[in-house]
Amino acid sequence: MGVDLSDIVEDCSKEISLNNIKGKKVAIDAYNAIYQFLAAIRQADGTPLMDKQGRSTSHLSGIFYRTINLVENGIIPIYVFDGKPPEEKTQEIQRRIKIKEEAEEKYNQAKEQGEIKSMKKYAQMSSRLTNNIATESKELLINMGIPIVNAPSEGEAEAAYLSQKDYAWASASQDYDSLLFGARRLIRNLTMTGKRKLPNKDQYVDIVPEIIEFDSLLHKLGITREQLIDIGILIGTDYNPEGIKGIGPKTALKIIKKYGDIEKAIGKEIDEKEILFDYKQIRQLFLNPKVIDPKTSLELKEPDEEKIKRILIDCHDFSEERVVNAVGRLQKAIKSSKNLERQTGLDRWF
Repeated sequence: MGVDLSDIVEDCSKEISLNNIKGKKVAIDAYNAIYQFLAAIRQADGTPLMDKQGRSTSHLSGIFYRTINLVENGIIPIYVFDGKPPEEKTQEIQRRIKIKEEAEEKYNQAKEQGEIKSMKKYAQMSSRLTNNIATESKELLINMGIPIVNAPSEGEAEAAYLSQKDYAWASASQDYDSLLFGARRLIRNLTMTGKRKLPNKDQYVDIVPEIIEFDSLLHKLGITREQLIDIGILIGTDYNPEGIKGIGPKTALKIIKKYGDIEKAIGKEIDEKEILFDYKQIRQLFLNPKVIDPKTSLELKEPDEEKIKRILIDCHDFSEERVVNAVGRLQKAIKSSKNLERQTGLDRWF
């Protein structure tokens, strides 16, 4: 779900070309990206890409080909994987599981009735990211020479931390939670750039990357990071999905700007009986999340072609010709990226 700040953030978002990110490291929320691949890379009836044994390969296809596209554009992706979620997220996790179970039931009903469009819709909604999918994704990325980071808890929090500490230039995710975690820059649509079909419509639109500069956002809204977090808490986060009934982003912004924080608004604009969660604890989850300094190099490495072929061709029946050609592209792109990095380093001396 993530926090829905769209009504107050969209005016601060601007399009950015991949060329503008060239030579920069971007910390990608891996689970967020993989869910996109699982949902989008499907056949017309919603069936995911599968190997001969009936195992889903949509995630591997997305990781492999779209990551190569990023590297070819001079971007250095760092995939950040979730660790153990905070206990406060349990309610949201259970809510998501229920939604997926209901979607699976509707998918089966649509399948019985031969309703192709409904089948795809509910199949996408029922996408599940299993431990095996995460493990396979990590293995493929490592052998592609792409850096990964295993977060101790929330992947978005770790990605935001990497941007704060200059390990990465920006954080990439579809969710706005990255902003509450303090990401210096948030890039949306990075791993889904291109033409995409609108839900339930025979219409396609061009999806382009968008960037939100954190300091510019706070300046334009006239608030602090702590106040942005309070706004998120009022409208609902993964730690308190319901938020406060009747309060949306614009109303929450107005309340926090008027009173300064949630404490001062209680008894005035907010009924204390409506607060069914520990907002102080949630605030701390965003301000002081569990993060770590990366223990491994965050540089691109030479891909291991034989291991990539074993994963994709031998284990999952990918086209050998396509994989070999793509690996060649990746090798060339990584070499170009390293040359660009060396040139950038030399430029500092002149």
